Order: sequence, then C-alpha cells, then structure tokens
Amino acid sequence: MITVSELKAGVIFGDNEQDEYVYMPASEIGVDHPLCVYENAGQRSDVDLEEALRLIRVRALRATRHPVLGSSSC
Repeated sequence: MITVSELKAGVIFGDNEQDEYVYMPASEIGVDHPLCVYENAGQRSDVDLEEALRLIRVRALRATRHPVLGSSSC
C-alpha cells in the first residue's frame, strides 16, 4: 500500500484547517513494530501503524505540511 511507504518515507498526512496530523517519527522508521503520532487540536498520542492507516483513511487526511515539522517527519 502506497500510504505505508509514504509514512515510512516521512510523509506527513493531515488537515491544516482541523489541526490534525498523522506521521511516523524518524526514530520509528525501520523498526519491526513502528509507532506513529496522531495529533489533534494540540493533543498528541502514539498509535500503531494499523491505527494510523485507519485514521488517514477515515479522516480523509492528505499529504500536507506540518506547522512545526514542515513537509517531512525525517
């Protein structure tokens, strides 16, 4: 699935108007069971890769630019 490859490449998915983002931190790239970060309205939580993919799909998040990290989490 292209989204998994994009997450592993540091692409940040989100919605700037809703202040909502999903990304894989650089420290998680290459580990067996990576965690991703879900940010929503200033709150951050760790989610597994499966949940990150679900959030991207259900919330219709697209590749975007994070207000602090920029265009990549790496």
